[in-house]
Amino acid sequence: MKKRRNIEAFSLSFLDCICCGFGAIVLLLVLSKIYDPNNLNVQAESIELSQSLKEQLEEIQNESSFVDQNYREAKLNTVNLLQELEVLNKELNNVRGEYAISLSKPIELDDNEKDLEEAKQKLSDEIKKMQPDFRRASNEAIGGIPVDSEYIIFVIDTSGSMQSKWDWAERKLSEVLDVYPTVKGLQIMNDNGRFMFQQYGKTWLPDTPQLRQSIKNTMRQWAPFSDSDPSDGISYAIQSFWAPDKKISIYVFGDEFQGNSMQAVLNDIDRINIEDENGDRLVRIHAVGFPYSFGGSRIPQSSQRFAGLMRLLCERNGGTFVALTNNDR
Repeated sequence: MKKRRNIEAFSLSFLDCICCGFGAIVLLLVLSKIYDPNNLNVQAESIELSQSLKEQLEEIQNESSFVDQNYREAKLNTVNLLQELEVLNKELNNVRGEYAISLSKPIELDDNEKDLEEAKQKLSDEIKKMQPDFRRASNEAIGGIPVDSEYIIFVIDTSGSMQSKWDWAERKLSEVLDVYPTVKGLQIMNDNGRFMFQQYGKTWLPDTPQLRQSIKNTMRQWAPFSDSDPSDGISYAIQSFWAPDKKISIYVFGDEFQGNSMQAVLNDIDRINIEDENGDRLVRIHAVGFPYSFGGSRIPQSSQRFAGLMRLLCERNGGTFVALTNNDR
């Protein structure tokens, strides 16, 4: 008999069948997972979300471009407006200058009016000479204040304490101007050296009725910064305006002195406002002292220092110090 061949349980054919079957099962599982309805919904939502984000990004980019365009236009408009403003400011300054010049121009009289004025002046002189009490003196004074100067400068404290009595200061300014019927030049500054008419700083303003009225009108709202130290304004006025051919008086209006040293101020003014061979100073210095308050309370030290400083300063510089006690004077 023939011997039968032994059958191997795990032959190559068997393993191939097992592997193919296992691969088929895995493939079925993968295919079933891919086409799972839940996965299909997630993919659809992802696509919709991506599309929505893309649309939002496009809207943001459009808005950004629109904002950039508006910004560039606004910037350009701003530059144009600034240029127009600068032109308008220049025109305004020119108009102000022309207006101030028009106020300072003397009134032109025709020949007949000039003749009448000269005749009137001669007649007035003759009448004065006929009066028994008429005296002519080079240092003629009114109320104790010499008024022989041809040029006058006001140095006015514009601090808060003076603003509280500004109506009074306006009245005294007007009274001093009235003492001088006519002068060759005027100038007004505050105690820090800031001119009332900045465009005409360091130049004399010609005396005219229009200019005097303009000074009084401007005085009503004039309030530049002040540190209540008149020494700066006095020194600046002397150094800026003194000339050997001019007789100048400085009038100081104030109510307090906040500087460090009174003696230092006196020394500085002595150094600037020097004496000539006759003992006369370059300019006269007068002062009007205003009370700090009307409440009857104790006078602050700053007001006492102002009165003491102005008294000595006027005495040394050929002037007069007038201390006011109430607003009726």
